[in-house]
Amino acid sequence: MPNSSLVKQLPALRRYARALLGAQQAGDVAVRETLEAMLDGRVEVDVDASPRVALYRAFHQLRMAGRDGTASTEGQPELRADQRLQSLELSSRMAFLLTAMEGFSYAETARILGLGMGQVEAQVMAAQSDIDRQTATRVLIIEDEWLIALDLKTLVGELGHEVVGVAPTRSRAVEMAREGGFGLVLADIQLADGSSGIDAVGDILSSFNVPVIFITAFPDRLLTGERPEPTYLIAKPFLSETVKATIAQALFFHEAERAVAKAGSAGAQEIGRFS
Repeated sequence: MPNSSLVKQLPALRRYARALLGAQQAGDVAVRETLEAMLDGRVEVDVDASPRVALYRAFHQLRMAGRDGTASTEGQPELRADQRLQSLELSSRMAFLLTAMEGFSYAETARILGLGMGQVEAQVMAAQSDIDRQTATRVLIIEDEWLIALDLKTLVGELGHEVVGVAPTRSRAVEMAREGGFGLVLADIQLADGSSGIDAVGDILSSFNVPVIFITAFPDRLLTGERPEPTYLIAKPFLSETVKATIAQALFFHEAERAVAKAGSAGAQEIGRFS
């Protein structure tokens, strides 16, 4: 049964589950299912591990219980249509996100996934290889701290992407966005003039369909479960590996959604020819 030590780790698990599954609702459903499975005894809590490792291990025991190793698809049926989400690729992304985004050691990751150390290392390398082949995009950064903005610009460049601009305020972000030509947004929450990065993103998403990654020094404030929350969230101070992993995951799912939408449109056109 979940105890207080495990419950304290839930915000971090929700962040991870959303990034892994590519959607807020799907991630939250998966975490809820994990808690239910722990309560009714369908998964066992590893009492010899730390609370955080034990919780993530329970999550993955339930995720891998299905035939294809994927999570419940409630709230995200369109993602199941993407055939790239095969079990091997999913396992590689799990290992990569656990180490790069969540900061687990290889030994902890091996325990969480029930794998050997060599398998974890191989999967992380496979995921990194996939990232290296990922299509480059252009990035809009919404950040009022210039040293952090410069760090993000450097990291984005190392991944092969291009920064189209850095906006320190909501109004400037919207102004830059109107020029178009970007495929990803990295946004701070609190901006220079007291404006909100969340509001800036809301304005941008009303006109553009792009993935967004929020960066904040207070992630727990956005992981309360009391309001709509971001799918991708990075805590300050951040590690370069965390930023790279989150960008790769955000672009992975956005590309998948576009592929599904394109396939659906093509199918509708084909049906129209014979109707």
